[in-house]
Amino acid sequence: MFMNSGHLRDIVILGGGAAGWIAAALLAKKINCQQTRITLVESEQIGTIGVGEATVPILAQYNAMVGIDEFDFVRSTQGTFKLGIEFCDWGTAGNRHFHAFSDFGHPVEGISTHHYWLRLRQSGEDYPIEDYSFAYAVGKNNNFAPHNERYHYAYHFDAGLYARYLRDVATELGVQRIEGKMTHFDLDPESGNISAIHLADGQTIPGDFFLDCTGFASELLGKALDTPFVDWSHWLLCNSAIAVPSPRIDTPMPFTRSTAHAGGWRWTIPLQHRNGNGMVYSSDYWSDDAARDDLLGSISGEPLAEPRLFRFTSGHRKQFWNRNCVGIGFASSFLEPLESTGIQLIVMGVLKLLRYFPQRVIDPVLRNEYNRLSTIEIERIRDFIIAHYYLSRRPEPLWAACRNIEIPDSLRHKIEIWKASGQIPLGDLESYMEPSWVAILLGNNLVPSRYSVSADKHPLDQIRNGMKLRREEIVRSARAVTSHRDFIDGHCKAAQLEFD
Repeated sequence: MFMNSGHLRDIVILGGGAAGWIAAALLAKKINCQQTRITLVESEQIGTIGVGEATVPILAQYNAMVGIDEFDFVRSTQGTFKLGIEFCDWGTAGNRHFHAFSDFGHPVEGISTHHYWLRLRQSGEDYPIEDYSFAYAVGKNNNFAPHNERYHYAYHFDAGLYARYLRDVATELGVQRIEGKMTHFDLDPESGNISAIHLADGQTIPGDFFLDCTGFASELLGKALDTPFVDWSHWLLCNSAIAVPSPRIDTPMPFTRSTAHAGGWRWTIPLQHRNGNGMVYSSDYWSDDAARDDLLGSISGEPLAEPRLFRFTSGHRKQFWNRNCVGIGFASSFLEPLESTGIQLIVMGVLKLLRYFPQRVIDPVLRNEYNRLSTIEIERIRDFIIAHYYLSRRPEPLWAACRNIEIPDSLRHKIEIWKASGQIPLGDLESYMEPSWVAILLGNNLVPSRYSVSADKHPLDQIRNGMKLRREEIVRSARAVTSHRDFIDGHCKAAQLEFD
């Protein structure tokens, strides 16, 4: 059956949920399943985290690669659309800013909008930078329609329904699913590679290559291969989350809301059938009971389930790919959910694996490059998240502690260059580009002392008039966009509402 002995013959994915089925579906779509079998082992007895209900635009790209119809996906997962994240009370109480999946309008003669904004600000004008974001103008009115030329978008969805949806997609593409719980594993005595896993019902599942999608348990990458964990809790102080669903009693907003408070921050994620709510905090500064009470006091209506508590440590395995095993999702890394990075990191991990896909005898050059790129990517995302906390001027103990950390040199460099020039020094493989950094830095009132010298090329009155016309056009165009609710009802309304 297998014509080339160099090909991987058996890929075994341990763990379902979003990580396992995202990996399974994309691998099945992109590799020759006549040469390589893909088997996914999952147990219905093992629950998933299930709080990854907000995403970033890479998921739209993933769905397209797998061949998923967007409206069918949104309908089946009872999803809504997401233009970005609204930050409330970050930096200081009463502050509100928006991180959109878009820019602040096209550059003028190669100069980004925020430089002209800075010039006007120094002349006395004080319009918020968000006034130049078409996505924000649409979102704050609870409107939505695809405008690929003016903004990108992502989704909110029920993570459990998405995993089930992908399971159907993947099995149709040829992935074999086995129900079972792993009890132990075999390591090859010569290479140290994983050779098989054993299930509670007595089955033995051999494999050439393994994907660990077991979440925080990291059963293969962490436990079987003893891969060390790089702890970032000295930079990202929050270590706990409580999640609870509640009825959605208002129009679904096309963005995620993140609201800071004394002990951390709270998320609100609107789905078609409910709201997802959660509290992220540091147990060193806030008790579980206080966080739970605050969360329950903030939701709409009575909770639809008991609140669930999660403990976590931000960081990553020293190797994302060790021997013949790659960790996907929380099995290899975790960053707190502030910027909805969970599914982003899953997709990025699988895409890199396809780029450096191994043969049966693994070339260490490919493995090392995968690990190098994975480390660079997650470090740069880490810096972006740290910046949200570090820039805060809130007086409470948690925020004071965040303000006083010794931040990574890579983040300090970005901030110093920004303060001195209004420029964002971007490296290779940046997940968050200039508009994202501008939104967070200016949103937290870190205003640079200078702007690009080229923004002085034209007279101030000409700049003022041009920026005024841009604001007016954004308001006018945004009003013409249909409501988020009407768009969903017209294209992808869920046929049956479930309360999981």
